Amino acid sequence: MITLPVIASTISEYELGEFAKDKYGLHKGFNCRLFRTGMNHTYFLSDTDTKYVLRVYSYNWRTKSEIQAELEVLHLLHDNNLSVSVPIQDKNGVCIQEVQAPEGLRYVVLFSFAKGGKIRFTDSDTCFEIGLLMAKMHKLTSNTTINRDSYNRSLLLEIPYEALKSHFSEQLPEMEFIKTIGQYFKNTDFETGRRGVVHMDIWYDNMAITNDKAITFYDFDFCGNGIQILDVGYFCKQLFHIEADKNTYEIKKKHFLEGYQSIRPLSDSELKLIPKAGLAVFVFYLGVQAQRFDWSNIFLSENYLKMVFVDRLKSWIAYNSIKDTTAATSAGINTRVQ
Repeated sequence: MITLPVIASTISEYELGEFAKDKYGLHKGFNCRLFRTGMNHTYFLSDTDTKYVLRVYSYNWRTKSEIQAELEVLHLLHDNNLSVSVPIQDKNGVCIQEVQAPEGLRYVVLFSFAKGGKIRFTDSDTCFEIGLLMAKMHKLTSNTTINRDSYNRSLLLEIPYEALKSHFSEQLPEMEFIKTIGQYFKNTDFETGRRGVVHMDIWYDNMAITNDKAITFYDFDFCGNGIQILDVGYFCKQLFHIEADKNTYEIKKKHFLEGYQSIRPLSDSELKLIPKAGLAVFVFYLGVQAQRFDWSNIFLSENYLKMVFVDRLKSWIAYNSIKDTTAATSAGINTRVQ
């Protein structure tokens, strides 16, 4: 019988729990349960009173130094009284554990559990508070550079298309459309506005909200360097797709931006860039799904590409009247997506 190599494995709940209890000095009553798989694997470690989150990073997804950079950002935010899920040190003061899985070395980090729950349909006051917390995070990390990716035109728009080519024919109308998205951007768009640390994935699925509207951000796995309006644009775009009633969307977006600007006023150029910023991050995540197909999205198909991503991209472009920046536009040809 031949033994074949493994691309990705799911570590036993029991064995991981025993490992964590020993490393962190937790009593035997703690129970480990798999919450979900995806880009990384998430487990809950809990007893009757306390709950933690165990993240097992996928093989070859993040280097140890990249994970360390993520944890340093979390410590910085926490030390400045911003509400984020923070890494927990083990008995020896170590935050990043190493375990040997069938496919190779994987890293494990224990995080505090964020109080509250996920709320898909947030009210206007909560949107204000989300903007407030985001602005505080951006202000604190402004002009800071970490050992992570820099989100530029290539990473956000060009590399995703190249990744998609391994799954789809370039002759597909959806692929042709994605290839042309770069025409909506000027080279200076990714240099406009203040730079610093960006979370890159702030939406309802990565925050916990309590009944009294206390908000905690978590899952900084995609944090990196870039213009911080990317976070603002992505939140607005996610809110746009959540709220079917666009009048409701506009009200909630207004409150979100008011909360943000109460801490960190946005320039006219940054405000104008919000739609493009949301568009760029959405394209980036489509590329991530293509690159990490075996981990993150078993539904990646031509229908998914059209219905879930391209149709949403087009609706966002049309709603915000985003025009391309090619010579065709300057010549007066209308390129708005209908």
